[in-house]
Amino acid sequence: MNKSELVAEIASKAGVTQSDAGSCVDAMMEIVSGEVRKGGEVNIPGYVKFSRKDTKERMGRNPRTGEARLIPAGTAVKIQAGSKLKAAGKGQ
Repeated sequence: MNKSELVAEIASKAGVTQSDAGSCVDAMMEIVSGEVRKGGEVNIPGYVKFSRKDTKERMGRNPRTGEARLIPAGTAVKIQAGSKLKAAGKGQ
């Protein structure tokens, strides 16, 4: 499912226009992005948790040449599935 399909499904289930549903999806993603950028987390119990993870500087290898390379410290987004989402993935 892509974003436009998600927006259409939300609009159908919520009884709103696709434009309104699209605005809500965009607003949610802006809020999640902003909170994670600040170092906070967004938790939707049972479904998903978004948080920021700081990565340490480490040594890596170029797979093509085998040359050792320093990978700088950085940040990543951690996404954890909740119990209801995990159960849906198992087909229960």
